[in-house]
Amino acid sequence: KIIIHWSLESRTSTESTTEHSLPCSTFLIAVGQNAVGFLNSFVQCSGSWEIIGAITLWNERVKGTDTINQQFPTDSSCLLYRLTSNPMILTCHCNCYVAEDQLFQWTEKVFGNIQKRNLNVIVLSSGSVTEYKTPTSISNISVPLLRALKTSAFQETPHCVLLEQPNVISGLPAAVLSYCQVQQIPAVLYHCYSDVTTIDSLTIEAFRPVLACKSLSCFVKDTPRSAEILKQLIDVNKIQSNLYT
Repeated sequence: KIIIHWSLESRTSTESTTEHSLPCSTFLIAVGQNAVGFLNSFVQCSGSWEIIGAITLWNERVKGTDTINQQFPTDSSCLLYRLTSNPMILTCHCNCYVAEDQLFQWTEKVFGNIQKRNLNVIVLSSGSVTEYKTPTSISNISVPLLRALKTSAFQETPHCVLLEQPNVISGLPAAVLSYCQVQQIPAVLYHCYSDVTTIDSLTIEAFRPVLACKSLSCFVKDTPRSAEILKQLIDVNKIQSNLYT
């Protein structure tokens, strides 16, 4: 079961459009804690952002919460943000697991609320380098390693090497890219292969070539705050890890 909770401001935005959907030119979707960490450290450090919604779901790994007194429950949610200075730019932080039988519903519900005209989508995700298939030994590969996949409608040159065959992407990143391919939406996926499964500064930094994307360079600024936010994320994760060890 998947439910989207919208803020009053975002509902007002959709009611003012003929399609009754959120206006959007760039939609960034981060899947997993390293991809989310990159958005927090290097993208959303520029400008002011507001939470406009939360995608709450229930499955064998994620238990939904009582939302009566919580507008945006975060423990089982993907949070949606909007850049206040340019409401056409949206991000989605998805730290929770989306089950295989929920992937289609997730993409249909989320993109069903976003205008598809002139929409560009960027998806960020990461996985273990042991999943990366290569003729050479994994030990000879420099990690973290960034690879890209794109839809046929995406005309910009990706800012890293395209993912080589026979490698495949699964889960929510693959579902979003497949949806965009069918809907003829320009979309690109940047997937980072890492030898670390937890949140990691090197893995987060490996996404930095994404900042050269045309749709990001217009508002993302290089700022010292990025390093500060990244350090805070890593420090908080260390503290939380130590609590359980």
